Amino acid sequence: MAARILPVVKLATKLTIAGGALYVACDSGLLGSSEQGSEALGKAKAAIPPAIEEWMKYFGLEAQLPTIPKVEFSPVQAWNSGVRQSISTLSEAPSKATAYTNHGVQYVKDLTK
Repeated sequence: MAARILPVVKLATKLTIAGGALYVACDSGLLGSSEQGSEALGKAKAAIPPAIEEWMKYFGLEAQLPTIPKVEFSPVQAWNSGVRQSISTLSEAPSKATAYTNHGVQYVKDLTK
Protein backbone atom coordinates (compact mmCIF):
# COMPACT_ATOMS: atom_id res chain seq x y z
CA MET A 1 0.00 0.00 0.00
CA ALA A 2 2.79 2.43 0.93
CA ALA A 3 4.58 1.62 -2.33
CA ARG A 4 1.56 2.91 -4.27
CA ILE A 5 1.20 6.11 -2.27
CA LEU A 6 4.85 7.22 -2.41
CA PRO A 7 4.91 8.07 -6.17
CA VAL A 8 1.66 10.00 -5.78
CA VAL A 9 3.10 11.99 -2.85
CA LYS A 10 6.27 12.72 -4.85
CA LEU A 11 4.24 13.92 -7.83
CA ALA A 12 1.99 16.06 -5.64
CA THR A 13 5.02 17.62 -3.96
CA LYS A 14 6.66 18.43 -7.29
CA LEU A 15 3.45 19.92 -8.70
CA THR A 16 2.96 22.01 -5.55
CA ILE A 17 6.50 23.40 -5.73
CA ALA A 18 6.20 24.12 -9.47
CA GLY A 19 2.80 25.77 -8.99
CA GLY A 20 4.13 27.90 -6.15
CA ALA A 21 7.13 28.99 -8.22
CA LEU A 22 4.85 29.88 -11.13
CA TYR A 23 2.55 31.84 -8.82
CA VAL A 24 5.46 33.79 -7.34
CA ALA A 25 6.87 34.52 -10.81
CA CYS A 26 3.50 35.79 -12.06
CA ASP A 27 2.78 37.74 -8.87
CA SER A 28 6.16 39.49 -8.89
CA GLY A 29 5.85 40.49 -12.55
CA LEU A 30 8.60 38.30 -13.99
CA LEU A 31 6.28 36.96 -16.68
CA GLY A 32 4.81 40.36 -17.54
CA SER A 33 6.11 43.15 -19.73
CA SER A 34 9.72 44.26 -19.84
CA GLU A 35 8.98 47.15 -17.48
CA GLN A 36 7.50 44.75 -14.92
CA GLY A 37 10.52 42.45 -15.29
CA SER A 38 12.92 45.35 -14.80
CA GLU A 39 11.00 46.47 -11.70
CA ALA A 40 11.10 42.92 -10.27
CA LEU A 41 14.85 42.76 -10.90
CA GLY A 42 15.32 46.03 -9.01
CA LYS A 43 13.29 44.70 -6.09
CA ALA A 44 15.36 41.51 -6.01
CA LYS A 45 18.63 43.46 -6.05
CA ALA A 46 17.43 45.48 -3.06
CA ALA A 47 16.06 42.51 -1.07
CA ILE A 48 18.68 39.79 -1.50
CA PRO A 49 21.72 41.27 0.36
CA PRO A 50 19.78 42.07 3.59
CA ALA A 51 18.19 38.61 3.52
CA ILE A 52 21.59 36.92 3.16
CA GLU A 53 22.99 38.97 6.05
CA GLU A 54 20.01 38.03 8.23
CA TRP A 55 20.44 34.32 7.51
CA MET A 56 24.18 34.56 8.16
CA LYS A 57 23.46 36.07 11.60
CA TYR A 58 20.76 33.47 12.25
CA PHE A 59 23.13 30.57 11.60
CA GLY A 60 26.01 32.25 13.46
CA LEU A 61 28.21 32.74 10.43
CA GLU A 62 30.13 35.96 10.88
CA ALA A 63 32.22 35.75 7.73
CA GLN A 64 31.77 38.59 5.29
CA LEU A 65 30.58 37.75 1.84
CA PRO A 66 32.33 39.36 -1.11
CA THR A 67 30.51 42.29 -2.63
CA ILE A 68 28.17 41.54 -5.48
CA PRO A 69 29.66 42.72 -8.78
CA LYS A 70 27.82 45.45 -10.63
CA VAL A 71 26.26 44.21 -13.83
CA GLU A 72 25.07 46.82 -16.26
CA PHE A 73 22.22 44.89 -17.83
CA SER A 74 18.89 46.28 -18.87
CA PRO A 75 16.13 43.71 -19.32
CA VAL A 76 14.11 46.30 -21.23
CA GLN A 77 16.75 46.47 -23.96
CA ALA A 78 17.42 42.73 -24.15
CA TRP A 79 13.88 41.44 -23.57
CA ASN A 80 13.10 40.35 -27.12
CA SER A 81 16.57 40.29 -28.69
CA GLY A 82 16.12 36.67 -29.79
CA VAL A 83 12.85 37.50 -31.51
CA ARG A 84 14.43 40.49 -33.25
CA GLN A 85 17.36 38.34 -34.42
CA SER A 86 14.99 35.66 -35.75
CA ILE A 87 12.88 38.20 -37.66
CA SER A 88 16.03 39.78 -39.08
CA THR A 89 17.31 36.40 -40.25
CA LEU A 90 13.96 35.52 -41.82
CA SER A 91 13.76 38.87 -43.62
CA GLU A 92 17.25 38.37 -45.09
CA ALA A 93 16.60 34.73 -46.06
CA PRO A 94 15.30 35.32 -49.62
CA SER A 95 18.23 37.51 -50.67
CA LYS A 96 20.73 35.14 -49.00
CA ALA A 97 19.11 32.14 -50.73
CA THR A 98 19.36 33.92 -54.09
CA ALA A 99 23.02 34.79 -53.49
CA TYR A 100 23.87 31.22 -52.44
CA THR A 101 21.99 29.80 -55.45
CA ASN A 102 23.85 32.12 -57.85
CA HIS A 103 27.14 31.17 -56.20
CA GLY A 104 26.28 27.46 -56.55
CA VAL A 105 25.28 27.83 -60.22
CA GLN A 106 28.51 29.72 -60.94
CA TYR A 107 30.51 27.00 -59.16
CA VAL A 108 28.85 24.28 -61.28
CA LYS A 109 29.49 26.30 -64.47
CA ASP A 110 33.16 26.68 -63.50
CA LEU A 111 33.42 22.91 -62.94
CA THR A 112 31.95 22.06 -66.34
CA LYS A 113 34.36 24.32 -68.29
